[in-house]
Amino acid sequence: MCGAELKDRTQEAWRVLAQLPDPEVPVISLVELGIVRDVRSDDDGLDVVLTPTYSGCPATELIAASVVEALEAAGLGPVRVTTRRAPAWTTDWISDEGRRKLRDYGIAPPGRCGEQVVRFVPKALNCPRCESGNTERLSAFGSTACKALYRCLACGEPFEHFKPI
Repeated sequence: MCGAELKDRTQEAWRVLAQLPDPEVPVISLVELGIVRDVRSDDDGLDVVLTPTYSGCPATELIAASVVEALEAAGLGPVRVTTRRAPAWTTDWISDEGRRKLRDYGIAPPGRCGEQVVRFVPKALNCPRCESGNTERLSAFGSTACKALYRCLACGEPFEHFKPI
């Protein structure tokens, strides 16, 4: 393959991966979540680098298999997946569009880690449904370890918050 064909295949792979939903929060793609770190193309196929959201993420193998399946179904294979744990994934890698989708889905997106201040009392969050800042944390853990459970005192609705890491 020539350089232009390799570039086209890489761009098409990014397009396919941008449509592949996260298995735990299907409203956001793997690319928007920031776990697809790199896609490289060579004469032997595609090499996709993934960084899991945390080392014990139960969906890591499912995500890798989904990546291979989607790219091979698009005729872009063969596909190799490399898991890279360093540098560790951070919520700073979630795209702005991904943050918007989380909010629209009812999950309060994390702030940027560079904007975080160490707190001994959890900071109140804006409700993703009514935007009220009158919220309280119900539990340090939500449906997964990377989320906390909150409730809006204005509208009464519970919501999850992606913890910044």
